[in-house]
Amino acid sequence: MADAVKIAALVKDFGNTRAIDNLSFSIAEGQVFGLLGPNGSGKSTLMKMMTGIIKPTSGSISIFNDDPQKNPIAVRRTIGYVPETPRLYDFLTAREYLDFIADVYGVPFDAKKERIAHFLEAFDLKGREDEMISGYSQGMRQKVAIAGALMHKPKLLIMDEPLNGLDPRSAKIVKDLLNKLATDGITVIFSTHVLEIAQAICNRVAIIYKGALLSEGNIGDLKQMAGMPGSSLEEVFLKLTGTDDVRAVVEELLR
Repeated sequence: MADAVKIAALVKDFGNTRAIDNLSFSIAEGQVFGLLGPNGSGKSTLMKMMTGIIKPTSGSISIFNDDPQKNPIAVRRTIGYVPETPRLYDFLTAREYLDFIADVYGVPFDAKKERIAHFLEAFDLKGREDEMISGYSQGMRQKVAIAGALMHKPKLLIMDEPLNGLDPRSAKIVKDLLNKLATDGITVIFSTHVLEIAQAICNRVAIIYKGALLSEGNIGDLKQMAGMPGSSLEEVFLKLTGTDDVRAVVEELLR
């Protein structure tokens, strides 16, 4: 199976702060790949470098054998991106926003109309599609952002904490959608701090801590590497990141 993403010796510095520290790994086509790590571990920075928004200090990223810095337009045509805090056009309605995004990517009229109707129905936005986005809740805005990222049928979907603000039904829809996309050959990369979600739907995960790669593989591989074959992903994560002393912290807080 070919690789959708190749990352080699990647480094990103912001002044004297190293956000990404010599990362190297690859992601095969058609995988649901999870990026796990505490807040501030570098997940969002890594995703922005994949899309070409941020330039690496050194090292390389290849997206379907293209460089996001050298060929940004070509790469972005193959990517759907949902940032942690999507910035939408608040003065547009959901229908107008999706129509605009479809036109940016050159989606044919009939396909555009069909996809917009499909996403509005799937994400429970039917009946509110002609209201201004400025009046939407965080969860509704998140659903519009996800629909927009999928409008041009990308080969690679990159999602930063995609379930933020979603109600349980919408979260279930997104999780099922990610699995369906993978079966259709679409590669999905998403970051999450909800480890149960990663354990349930990811083919492989990478655990990143302070910008460095601690471990990468399928869930079973990670458990074996940590010497915890019968443990949950959460327990493995806490051990690998050195934060498995949470019980003492909780007891201290309850004093």
